[in-house]
Amino acid sequence: MPTSAQDCVDPLVTGILDRWEGQGLPGDPWPFMAVCAVGRLHQLLQKALDVELKKLGLTRTGYYLLTTLALKTDGRARLSTLSRLVMMHPTSVKLTVDQLEAAGWVARSPHPSDRRATLVEITESGRDRAGIVNEALVSPDGPMGAFTGLHQDLFEALQPARRAGGDMEL
Repeated sequence: MPTSAQDCVDPLVTGILDRWEGQGLPGDPWPFMAVCAVGRLHQLLQKALDVELKKLGLTRTGYYLLTTLALKTDGRARLSTLSRLVMMHPTSVKLTVDQLEAAGWVARSPHPSDRRATLVEITESGRDRAGIVNEALVSPDGPMGAFTGLHQDLFEALQPARRAGGDMEL
């Protein structure tokens, strides 16, 4: 890993390292550069995902919830569990479940042993909708085509940083 502008071949990185040193900024520039790189990649991935979701009448949260439910062995989970898994406020999850239920992609039911809990279950239509999105996202001609062949590498490269930050295992 380059530690100075002289060790780097990327002109953008070289420029940042030169300016960092030239401005006398304290600390190491790599945390700043890492946050910027991840933020920009996040925006690019979200933009590509949103293109596909808009065609299918889904929001990002709706897609996350449908796919999360599809991955569950029995296709269902408590609202509180979904909130934790997708790292969103329970109110946002509840509102999204309302939308998904109105579209016929999930169904709610009372928890059999906890009167305070509500279960959300993916329907066949919801499973089909999540599948359509997932297939589109791996298509080289789809909105995420620029990332074809990089999805697994990207995921694996980010795992150590996520774990170090205290995120749950995926």
